[in-house]
Amino acid sequence: MPKARPAPTTPPIDGFAAFDLDARLLAAVAALGYEEPTPIQREAIPHLLAGRDLLAEAPTGTGKTAAFALPTLQRVALGEAGPGHARALVIVPTRELAMQVAEAFHAYGKSLGARIVPVYGGQPISQQLRGLRRGVDVVVATPGRAVDHIKRGSLLLDEVGVVILDEADEMLDMGF
Repeated sequence: MPKARPAPTTPPIDGFAAFDLDARLLAAVAALGYEEPTPIQREAIPHLLAGRDLLAEAPTGTGKTAAFALPTLQRVALGEAGPGHARALVIVPTRELAMQVAEAFHAYGKSLGARIVPVYGGQPISQQLRGLRRGVDVVVATPGRAVDHIKRGSLLLDEVGVVILDEADEMLDMGF
């Protein structure tokens, strides 16, 4: 009698629709030309949608940002953060990555009305303060500027339900 094969750890995925994402997120993904999830997206999105902690590693260009941004936008209560508060905090090592990740969140969450504020050095802090005062859904920050805002009281963390450390290895290498 042949041995039974173990069940796959991840069910086969039929595009992004298999994740049961909000129709507006699916439309945004389709408009950006995404057809099938990448391996990191197939593995990460279900866990993150379920609210689980996750440590993942994948090469540059494999869709890591979408792997954490889509579940974040699905899970956080968009539009409900009070002044100075955020619902999700993404920490990245560089201003260039902060801009890139914020743009991706904006592209995915635009039709949801998601409020995204990038917070990094080299940009006028007054612009960041205005954005934070309104309350935001997602703050994408470099470590130093995040600490500046926390010390000022302009970034309050008590409503944050999701924290993402993007390129944590780079931040450690940089001494953060």
